[in-house]
Amino acid sequence: MQQEILEILSKLSGFVWGLPLIVLLIGTGIYLTVLLRGIQFRALLPALYLALIKRKEDVETEGDISQFQALMTALSATVGVGNIAGVATAIAVGGPGAVFWMWVTGLVGMATKYSEAVLAVKYREVDKFGTMSGGPMYYLSKGLRLHWLGMLFAIFAALAAFGIGNMVQSNSVADALGEAFGIPFWITGIVLCVATGLVIVGGIKSIARATSTIVPVMIIFYMVGAILTLLVFWKNIPHAFYLIFYHALNPTAAAGGFLGATISQTVRMGVARGIFSNESGMGSSPIAAAAAKTRNPVAQGLVSMTQTFIDTIVVCTFTALVIISSGIWSDGDTGAGLSAKAFESGVPLFGAEIVAISLAFFAYSTLLGWSYYGEKSIEYIFKEKAVMPYRVLFTGVVFVGAVVKLDLVWTFADVMNGLMVFPNLVGVLGLSKVVVEETKKYLHIEMSRK
Repeated sequence: MQQEILEILSKLSGFVWGLPLIVLLIGTGIYLTVLLRGIQFRALLPALYLALIKRKEDVETEGDISQFQALMTALSATVGVGNIAGVATAIAVGGPGAVFWMWVTGLVGMATKYSEAVLAVKYREVDKFGTMSGGPMYYLSKGLRLHWLGMLFAIFAALAAFGIGNMVQSNSVADALGEAFGIPFWITGIVLCVATGLVIVGGIKSIARATSTIVPVMIIFYMVGAILTLLVFWKNIPHAFYLIFYHALNPTAAAGGFLGATISQTVRMGVARGIFSNESGMGSSPIAAAAAKTRNPVAQGLVSMTQTFIDTIVVCTFTALVIISSGIWSDGDTGAGLSAKAFESGVPLFGAEIVAISLAFFAYSTLLGWSYYGEKSIEYIFKEKAVMPYRVLFTGVVFVGAVVKLDLVWTFADVMNGLMVFPNLVGVLGLSKVVVEETKKYLHIEMSRK
């Protein structure tokens, strides 16, 4: 019975994440890029300034957490398994050229991420706890008057929170620590369960404090490990870039354990893994953006779009360069195992351990970020009375995810993630003129100040 359900879900996942969805995501990003006159390129430096430098108005404006904390919470949910295992899978199946299409997905996805955040802040509201609530369900219901579609998004997001945001992540942590250090899965499950419960019981402010500490440290730790590995293979880095650009538009021939890849396969893997990593267009991160202390929706939109830049253009690129420059991308390995092998080939003493520790922290931080997404979705469906029971249930499911096999959960979560995209993009595209108007208004104010 379970195998039959898995086969049905696999077919459904293939349909949901098929060519129409990929075209819709990329097409939306391109449309918004044109509509906003390349906001992600012309405003990247000011956006990074807003994102990474604490401002006085953080404590003076309406909201629950600072813009930096909102960014870290969103990053905690996206910098994860996709940055290590997802990049490796894209290269293993689609060849080095897949990285180019991950970049394209990231660059156009920045415009989508910007628009989502602008709308999330504009249409947010204060709940009975006195905290901010926002995201696709709110801009669908308040902006487009499509309450039923907002409810549908909230259902998909709540289900995804228990899958990709919980069980999949705790299982990834248990698997990584078990493989590298021999730690029993049940011990990892208990530790994760307690660590998660202690954080999420305090709500968004507690989650933001935790992610603002964990996320910068884990990204720096991982990138230092990647840089040490690249120093060993520094002569191969120019050739790695050559392979990325050349095979983006040319088939990759079979080599070693690599079976070869067509152009369509390369594009599909690059786009799919890029979207899985940065979640642009999925509608999850705007939920965190809505909690930010900010005077203007556009200011948070600028901060939020740096999330995609950091996740895909920076962190994913380092993973890709390590794998390709090491020369083992064509050996036949895939997933986190390929990344670990690439790091270990450069720094044999601790390369695999860097990947295991990074994977564990990435997955744990993703679990914290998604706990908030799920909480706000549950609150939208069942109102505030459901928040505390949700937190208790979410914490308990963490242990379950660490100790059971998750083929069914992985596939189900994949379907829910894909289904989140459709209602969210209806909101983003339907309210794109609002995004343009808010952008023009903000830029006019900023120019007047100067």
